[in-house]
Amino acid sequence: MSDTETTRVVALRAQQQIDTLQGLPYFVGISGDTAGARGLAMHIVVIPPGAAAKPHVHQGYETGIYVLAGRVETRYGERLEQSVVSEAGDFLFIPPGVPHEARNLSATEAARAIVARNDPEEREKVVAYVPPGGG
Repeated sequence: MSDTETTRVVALRAQQQIDTLQGLPYFVGISGDTAGARGLAMHIVVIPPGAAAKPHVHQGYETGIYVLAGRVETRYGERLEQSVVSEAGDFLFIPPGVPHEARNLSATEAARAIVARNDPEEREKVVAYVPPGGG
């Protein structure tokens, strides 16, 4: 990148919804494509009422999540046998390579969170995961 590109400030509004391998709608924010980021991706994820992400793994990058609204159970581990519940105001850290899935605990209200990752092309590195004995 030139000096001009590395010092350019980019303002974005997350309006473009994309479908993800996880099966949840994302609203694109900062990435290599949208802002020229070289070490960061940041989006908004919405988990519809009662919905859950498909089990998956993030290859080679860390994920930080800040819950804006709702209560979400994140199951994780080889058999998705461990669990943590996050609600509005909570942070959640997911290390690289940890199988996990998130489920909205409300049957009537969507859950929303900001998701930040230390890879500007992270969407290409999400891999579906089938727990042992899970089919």
